[in-house]
Amino acid sequence: MVTIDRILIANRGEIARRIAIALLEKGIVPVLPVTEKEYSQAVPIFKDCHMVMAPDSIYLDSTALVTLAKAENCQAVHPGYGFLAENADFATLCERSGLIFIGPPAGAMSLMGHKERAREIAKKVDVSPVPGFSIDGLNELEIKEMAEGIGFPVLVKASMGGGGKGMRRVENPEELFDAIRMSKSESAAYFGSDDVFIEKYILRPRHIEIQIFSFPGGRTVYVGERECTIQRRHQKIIEESPSPVVDWKLRRKMGEAAVRIADIVNYVGAGTVEFIVDEEMNFYFLEMNTRIQVEHPVTEEVFGVDLVAWQIEEALGIVEAVPQGKLRGAGHAIEFRIYAEDPDQGFMPSPGKILLYREPGGPGIRVESAVTTGSEIFADFDPMIAKVVVKGHSRRHALERARWALSNFVILGVTTNREFLMRILEHPAFQAGELDTGFIEQYRADLVREQDEIAPEMLLLAAALRKKNSQGKAQAAPGDSHDFYPPVNTRIP
Repeated sequence: MVTIDRILIANRGEIARRIAIALLEKGIVPVLPVTEKEYSQAVPIFKDCHMVMAPDSIYLDSTALVTLAKAENCQAVHPGYGFLAENADFATLCERSGLIFIGPPAGAMSLMGHKERAREIAKKVDVSPVPGFSIDGLNELEIKEMAEGIGFPVLVKASMGGGGKGMRRVENPEELFDAIRMSKSESAAYFGSDDVFIEKYILRPRHIEIQIFSFPGGRTVYVGERECTIQRRHQKIIEESPSPVVDWKLRRKMGEAAVRIADIVNYVGAGTVEFIVDEEMNFYFLEMNTRIQVEHPVTEEVFGVDLVAWQIEEALGIVEAVPQGKLRGAGHAIEFRIYAEDPDQGFMPSPGKILLYREPGGPGIRVESAVTTGSEIFADFDPMIAKVVVKGHSRRHALERARWALSNFVILGVTTNREFLMRILEHPAFQAGELDTGFIEQYRADLVREQDEIAPEMLLLAAALRKKNSQGKAQAAPGDSHDFYPPVNTRIP
């Protein structure tokens, strides 16, 4: 058992709040770096944490984070997700500085963080990756011939990183080398490496991932799967568990494959092994994310576990391994990512001040966020505002709760994707579970609002401002008045 009473959270926003709550439950002080421009709005949200004002660059500065952790007498660092969460050098620096890095060993991160190496590792344990090849050392003729050999369309992908950065779909040989040049440039800018490779683009694919957790002593379990097929710009916006198409046999095959991959690299802690599944239900290894995921709550809701608590308990040396046979899911959970962005304008970020923020509540509804009325969404950070997670006893029940939760989530002052998510939710193909990663492009005409339509949230904002102005200074502030709720279904399912 290790004595830990202060942990630095090397992250921000809703994931920092999620981790902070888990730490406070265990009597551990969360130490949180907060940028100067966010400090005042973070005070009411992180009031139980020890906050330290820091420069904007703090989240990407390994040395500064370690220095801060040591200065604040922290014994460990939790990287959250994003930023340096999958940076093996950061993990190594923490360990060399005497800090416990709450994540996998740096060696496992390094192996699985390089997509081409990860593909070779998957092959060693009889897990087939998506067909593809490295372009390293090949001339243009050889690259063209090999791409034609696996068949167009193909994807040019960055060997490092993720989130859709450094990725280009290529329909024919004429587009190939322009795509390679653009992917290499973007990869170098985001990940410090211009290594790219080429992979077969599976037509009408589903993106399904397996949550794993490796307990001490090499006891790895899989905790079901998540359907992450609904994506915009190769980034997930809706996730659910279980998948509408995965039966127990396929779940077991994918889960056991994920465990083999984790075990061969001596993995520790929470991780996700991602697969592409084709129309015939064949699955192919895509990559491994060596961290907790944005979408981990859907797994927690279905399996009744606390993955972040497991991470912390593992660092403390008190985690108790859970046998695979005792991990049984129940019900259905769906997560919707609420972004400050305009889907009708190519998902353009929509920074600004939130004038009114009201979260939905009720049975089976979980909201994770780190904003409130008056919070500002800044252009230089990820525009995610919140995650809405709903659980029902069936997928149909979860969809009913999702409809109520989204329609009763009030965010005024910035454009959000809430209405866009509701259109996806109501679409017959989504209701039927007929999904592939091209869903948004395929049904764009049904999902995107005509340019001359006025967004409902803008009508609400105009009505709120008119009411405030007409009643004078005595009128309560928008954040204090229940009169600003939109006239929507008020039945909690």
